[in-house]
Amino acid sequence: MATFHFNLVSPEKLVFSGEVDQVDIPGTEGDFGVLAGHAPIIAGIRPGILTVITGSAREKIIIHGGIAEFSEKGLTVLAEVAHSLDELDRGQLSETISQMEERLKEQAGSELDLALERLDHFKSIEQELGTTGMH
Repeated sequence: MATFHFNLVSPEKLVFSGEVDQVDIPGTEGDFGVLAGHAPIIAGIRPGILTVITGSAREKIIIHGGIAEFSEKGLTVLAEVAHSLDELDRGQLSETISQMEERLKEQAGSELDLALERLDHFKSIEQELGTTGMH
């Protein structure tokens, strides 16, 4: 399988840099995979789990929004926040979800819509972590 260069960058650090076979990304318009030779694309990213595939290895990284760009130079993801599953504090994730649910009472209109959408994304991360045997 052909490979391509992939960089995952957050404001704090370079999270990943290297040659990969595929990257699966939680896009704002739906999840999508990138392989070598993919058409150039710029896409928004929603909170979710980004999967990096190299050979038979799969690395899952939690991201909290950002932007992805694929060009002839490879794929670059600029993430607002990125954590490897090893760095994830599942208790903190549950606490964040609880705090988000509590703050919903204070919001209205489009602000409420955005808060509900973000809460749904965080709950989907929690659900995926609970169903993939990676506790």
